[in-house]
Amino acid sequence: MATTDNGPFSMSTMSNALQHIPFSKGISGYIPPPGFTPRPSYAVADTRSNSLFNVMTSGEGLSQFKDIISKSDRKELQLMASLLTSDSDYFMEVVRNIYGSRRVQKLLGISDDVDAFFCAAILRRFFHIMTDKYASYVAIRAMLVFDQKKKYVMYEHLLHHALDIARNQYGCIALNEVITDADDPFYRNLLLDLVARNAVCLSNDPSGNFVVQHVLTLYDSRCTHNVCVSLRGHCVDLSFKKYGSYIVEKLLDNEEAMAVVVVELLECDGDRLMRLARNEFGSFVVVKALRLTKVMKSVDLFRSLVQKLMPFRHLLVRSHGNNIANILESAV
Repeated sequence: MATTDNGPFSMSTMSNALQHIPFSKGISGYIPPPGFTPRPSYAVADTRSNSLFNVMTSGEGLSQFKDIISKSDRKELQLMASLLTSDSDYFMEVVRNIYGSRRVQKLLGISDDVDAFFCAAILRRFFHIMTDKYASYVAIRAMLVFDQKKKYVMYEHLLHHALDIARNQYGCIALNEVITDADDPFYRNLLLDLVARNAVCLSNDPSGNFVVQHVLTLYDSRCTHNVCVSLRGHCVDLSFKKYGSYIVEKLLDNEEAMAVVVVELLECDGDRLMRLARNEFGSFVVVKALRLTKVMKSVDLFRSLVQKLMPFRHLLVRSHGNNIANILESAV
């Protein structure tokens, strides 16, 4: 398709710009190994590259971006992808921008040739992209639309960095999205297993706990069992914490895991159980344990928990444990 040369950026100026950019060797084919850290590169100073940057990242550049895409053929889109990805710092600045992220996502999945440029660029800065508020959506989109070979390489990088990504404010959100959307059973199970094996450290992390919560909401029985095994002996400690208590409450939704949690409550000493029942977060765990054991035909567990708590009923009134005291009173 023909394109016009009007305006600060066009396909002909893009072609000229490409001649002035120092390409990395093998940019379209080289796939860096997991854990690869690129050496700092010089920023792309070409004025036409700056024009493309403005088109990609400006709030007013959407109409021009749509016009370029609609008038570009496959070769021209390859040139555009080359220009965007030839310098890692330049690419990062584009995808860290809210508009740049959205527009790069629009370019993914158009053709294997275009995707090859973006795949290499994403892999060179994989951890930084996955832990950025806006850039992470580029990687998430890529793992949906790339061909199988590229997806597998990205999964390998994700497995390598997963724990660090999970413990990042934005990385945990991105990891949850990838796990939800994962369409390959093998890699999905590897990710779930990794989360389950590391459930203790993740559950105690301000960001990582959201990943553990998320995998428990998938109602994958194998994953829930593995998380439960990892957290056995840690449920009471977690219940004293805000987000930890959320994880324990989600375990209570599974009948097998519920028994593990309640047995741990019964095995802790009475004073500690009393403090948990009075705790602003732990009280919710104890209330849920009582209610579920009563309705899920776990009468023995319910009665044992009631008997364990009954000596402290007077201490629970007019505290965070008031609802527990009411349940105990009704059980008499």
